Amino acid sequence: MYLNKALVYGNLTRDPELRSLPSGTQVTTFSIATNRVWKDKDGAKQESPEFHNIVVFGRQAETTAQYLKKGSSALIEGRMQTRSWESDGVKKYRTEIVADRVQFGPRSGGSGASGTGASQSAPAKSDSPASDIEYPQEDIKPEDIPF
Repeated sequence: MYLNKALVYGNLTRDPELRSLPSGTQVTTFSIATNRVWKDKDGAKQESPEFHNIVVFGRQAETTAQYLKKGSSALIEGRMQTRSWESDGVKKYRTEIVADRVQFGPRSGGSGASGTGASQSAPAKSDSPASDIEYPQEDIKPEDIPF
């Protein structure tokens, strides 16, 4: 059995570019940055960014280009693919993630009328008992996660 699955969550490094193929299919390309955080042998916090090229096709390409912009966060699920071409007699390669699904992250700007974001932190009132649950606030640090 073979498996080719990619799952990345990060921030866009540039605005998405929407284009059309000769067949009329919409294609959007952009890049996502992810960070790996760890502690070295001396206990100092280290970070290493990775940049991933993303390609989205069809209707999802249109909505991605419409709603995402540089700095937006997104969860990308898809497959890895390497393309090759020749330019000026030199063979070039590009590995990218062909997205099956793009899930938009939280918006950075507040949607409240005041613009302070205070309306987002207030609990919503609802008739359902599940909305009355108060969850504790915990500080979870990436270095505390065991994997």
